[in-house]
Amino acid sequence: MRCLIHGYFRAMVNIDRYPSLFHSIVRQLTICFSLLVFSFSFTHAQTNVPFYQKQNEVWADSVIKTLSPDERIGQLFMVAAYSDTASHGNNIGNVTMLIEEQKIGGLIFFKGGPVHQAQLTNMYQSLSKVPLLIGMDAEWGLAMRLDSVPKFPFQMTLGAMNNDSLVYKMGAEIARECKRLGVHEDFAPVIDINDNPENPVIGMRSFGEEKLHVTKMGIAYMNGLQSEHVLACGKHFPGHGDTKTDSHLSLPIVDYPVSRLDTLELYPFQQLFKNGLSSTMVAHLYIPSLDSTPNRASTLSPKIVTDMLKKQMGFNGLVYTDALNMQGVAKFYDPGEVDVKALLAGNDVLLFSQDVPKAIEEINKAIKKHEISQEEIDERCKKILMAKAWAGLNHYHPISLKNLVQDINSHNSDVIIRQLAENTVTLLSNKNNLLPLQRLDTLKIASVAIGDTVIDPFQTRMNDYANVTHFNMSMYSKDSVINAIYPKLKGYNLVIIGVTKTLTKPADTFNMKRVAIKMIDTIAKRYPTVVDFFSDPYLLAYLPQLKNTKAIVMSYQNLPYTQDYSAQAIFGGIGTKGKLPVTVSDDFKRGADIITKPIRFEYTVPEDAGLNPNMSAKIDSIVNYGMAQKAYPGCVILVAKDGKVVYNKALGYQNYNDTTHTHLGDIYDLASITKIAATTPAVMNLVQNKQLDINKTLGTYLPIAKKSDKKNLVIKEILAHQAGLTPVIFFWKNTMNGDNYRKGIYSTDSSAIYPYRVDNHLFIRADYPDTIMKAILKSKIDKTKEHTFVYSDLDFYLLAAMVKNLEHTPIDILEYNNLYKPLGLRTMGYHPRYRFMPSRIAPTEYDSAFRKQLLRGFVHDPGAAMMGGVAGHAGLFSDANDLAVLMQMFLQKGEYAAKRYFDSNVVNQFTSCAYCSTGNRRGLGFDKPETDPTKDSPACKSASPESFGHSGFTGTYTWVDPKYHLVYVFLSNRVAGGSINNKLAKLNIRTDIQQAVYDAMEKK
Repeated sequence: MRCLIHGYFRAMVNIDRYPSLFHSIVRQLTICFSLLVFSFSFTHAQTNVPFYQKQNEVWADSVIKTLSPDERIGQLFMVAAYSDTASHGNNIGNVTMLIEEQKIGGLIFFKGGPVHQAQLTNMYQSLSKVPLLIGMDAEWGLAMRLDSVPKFPFQMTLGAMNNDSLVYKMGAEIARECKRLGVHEDFAPVIDINDNPENPVIGMRSFGEEKLHVTKMGIAYMNGLQSEHVLACGKHFPGHGDTKTDSHLSLPIVDYPVSRLDTLELYPFQQLFKNGLSSTMVAHLYIPSLDSTPNRASTLSPKIVTDMLKKQMGFNGLVYTDALNMQGVAKFYDPGEVDVKALLAGNDVLLFSQDVPKAIEEINKAIKKHEISQEEIDERCKKILMAKAWAGLNHYHPISLKNLVQDINSHNSDVIIRQLAENTVTLLSNKNNLLPLQRLDTLKIASVAIGDTVIDPFQTRMNDYANVTHFNMSMYSKDSVINAIYPKLKGYNLVIIGVTKTLTKPADTFNMKRVAIKMIDTIAKRYPTVVDFFSDPYLLAYLPQLKNTKAIVMSYQNLPYTQDYSAQAIFGGIGTKGKLPVTVSDDFKRGADIITKPIRFEYTVPEDAGLNPNMSAKIDSIVNYGMAQKAYPGCVILVAKDGKVVYNKALGYQNYNDTTHTHLGDIYDLASITKIAATTPAVMNLVQNKQLDINKTLGTYLPIAKKSDKKNLVIKEILAHQAGLTPVIFFWKNTMNGDNYRKGIYSTDSSAIYPYRVDNHLFIRADYPDTIMKAILKSKIDKTKEHTFVYSDLDFYLLAAMVKNLEHTPIDILEYNNLYKPLGLRTMGYHPRYRFMPSRIAPTEYDSAFRKQLLRGFVHDPGAAMMGGVAGHAGLFSDANDLAVLMQMFLQKGEYAAKRYFDSNVVNQFTSCAYCSTGNRRGLGFDKPETDPTKDSPACKSASPESFGHSGFTGTYTWVDPKYHLVYVFLSNRVAGGSINNKLAKLNIRTDIQQAVYDAMEKK
């Protein structure tokens, strides 16, 4: 240093004569000063590397004594292995030779599959004198290299979250999968700060561009891995985030002063070192401010590896080279030579050596030349052995192949990937607060998937919220595809575009082809458009056309769950929580976010709502038992807790001796659930609008009742089934002469005289519904049963007639316009045969007595059929999802999807027990749990007194529990085996399933 200062003053005096000398000395002084400052910065740096433990040292010492000097050198090598032998057929022989002859210390596995990798690992381990340290690049899990394993999101996707606890859980799960496969080192996390959009090698592998966030996420990932005793590796030291060159192809230059490196690139490494990082990987970078030797990669620099990393920063963990076959170093040095230089630089493990025998030969030469000592070799060997002991190799066991793939693909990994996807969806633009979509009844929606040529999870999930028409096109389509799709969008007032199948490297606009850009521009100029990108966020910088869109969503990756939850965010199943982790342009800067709240059902798994994951298996078991007992041929079940659909399955078949499986969208005859899904809401609306006082009598609101003894029946008592009405009248029997229809009542053709369809080929006289109403009004009231609970369908015939009189609209049209359509219910309604293909409607019973045919899409209840299919007690059809939405609205006290349908006081009034003091458990229209322990209850034993719901004769059931925020729907066609087959009730299938849900809350 003193010589440099003396030369500096001499050059200053003669600056005109020696300009090059002056600038050279200034540069060297700057480097020296910077390194002094840098060294001072890390004076107090500490490490807490996990494998520095006494028991590990004892084992390492015992092993090293058994190794020859060459075998100790061999421990420093980790070579490439492939389980994909089809494309790397000679690799097995090469690896076997290196293990047996060169006694290498470890393997890094690349492309292949888990079973073959496990088989090879067992074989290689059996050949090795010392157990091999097995490593993998598993930045987003084993899927980074293998097929048939869980694929976790890229780190930049995770960078959109502000939830490091989830990253920790991910790290722990990846570690568990690694251990199951016999992998001890995961070369993750990447803690490079990606602040260069043109970076071709890091990009989506980084958590983002903000050092504190990158550090927080990196520590969480590291701790997750190491909690399961899998070595974590922070890379790529000293920071590969701000480069434009791929170090696999050439040597990138990082031309920044030490002050910048110290405060930015090196910050995450410093913090992970302090928090116990077990290993780090040195990048192939040329960093003149740290080492100005021409073409010397950081991997080969003693100034960077030994002086800075080990001494100044105090890192005592394993130091890996990046792969030594990469052109960042390989283009400048021959095999063997590069290994020696890497070792002399201070690296502990030589990764992906191209020629191990040559490298060992050259290392021995270096020892003889005193460039490195055997003691230094032994020290690094011992460090590697201690790491092996910490990872469990001091008690090595072969990998069990039994259930290997199933064990790796655990339910826990599925849950974590779901949670990660849910938390990363980022809303970047939302003009007029378009998202989440509201008033679905006003929208006619089309989706266009650019990239996926078949319906993808993004489009599939949309179908749970709305009727969406889907179009798909390849990223490589021609303009003719635009000309084919665009005209078909006419009539739609919202288009949702999903962009998939892009690439993660900036070359060629991330593979976003011209035709795809043109398609977005063409649609956005004409239609309100939402564009959702399952891509690298930097792609947005290349798309000025986005200014025409109404909303922009960034979902980062083309994974099934990112697609699923992104669709849910658009429709309000989840809120958007993500923040852009990098700056893309002036329009899209780091931290950009628009936060939304959920307004509809979220579709997820039990754990996400705090339920025991075993719930699903328990429900499946109960359902399968019921089907085995012929209680029903199949069913659809939906369970929602806290607004999250946690169980949603179709099981079995549509009918006995049928090969048609049930599907989630199958439509069932709800039977008496009609009472609470059609008639009761209509009455509630009248009460809410002050058109009806339930404490007044039927005669007040239904003129035809005034001349009967029904005129004095109190509306409230009718709703609670304690008006004394006859339970049922078999109206159809009065229209039969034996097995034949009485003349003049039915026709096989429709006409003005016979307008109401009873079944496929049977129409009833126009005035016959009036005949039915007259018969009800003439029926006897059981005075002994007045003011006590007696369940009757006649109550709801009368209530529907009253509603029609007050609203001047039939109940089917009234409820469709006032309730079902605004709620976005697509299947709920009367007359499903007019709206859906018969194959989508579950058949009910073969009616051998009355209609003499299999009923499919025609109401099962004969009285409702004779009313033209529209009645107050029966006639409504629905799929499980629509019924659940309706019940969720009741659970939420009359509100759903940011729209209020009923005042909360009205909901409370109707869903509360109306006459508990008289022993009647019922609400107004709604059924309630039985409070008398000597009586059978319609709900399971754990249902709270606040709960309510209803069942249906055909095998349907729905129940809501406000105390636990539960909605339960069970749809079946138990009458398919005949009405007298009531095994469904006798076996308590529906309430046993309900109880399983409550049990899952207790046994988390």
